[in-house]
Amino acid sequence: MNADTPDRKRILVVEDEDNIAIALDYLMTREGYEQHRIATGAGAVELIRKMRPDLVLLDVMLPEVSGYEICQNVRMDPELAGVRILMMTARGSAMERRKGLAMGADGFISKPFELKALRAEVRRILSGTHEAQPDTGNGTGPGNGAGSSTGPGTARHG
Repeated sequence: MNADTPDRKRILVVEDEDNIAIALDYLMTREGYEQHRIATGAGAVELIRKMRPDLVLLDVMLPEVSGYEICQNVRMDPELAGVRILMMTARGSAMERRKGLAMGADGFISKPFELKALRAEVRRILSGTHEAQPDTGNGTGPGNGAGSSTGPGTARHG
């Protein structure tokens, strides 16, 4: 089977921290997704329009343009209605989460996140189950790996 077959999900990673991007690249490649990365908010919406990814893993705090702005711009474009967005942030307060979901994100995960939790959230969103889960990051929700925020399988923000 060709690597560019239509059934292979395309993921765009918008993340400025190299260590997080490397972990995401490893996980997404291992899961069989075609993935691309942009390291700044500038140009992200244009790349989303050009690429039409199935999912955008979107950092909230980016140079030049915030993840919230990018999410809002994608949601305002009817041609991008099929693009799913999973927001990621080190500032994982309930307020940040509500803001991201209100802007139109399909999910929200707090950094540092367990790779297992991220994998589950990516699969949930790509499967078409769009209800956001309680918390899949480092908070107190299910699947968070609370108490093990360092070590293998954990990605930290810089």
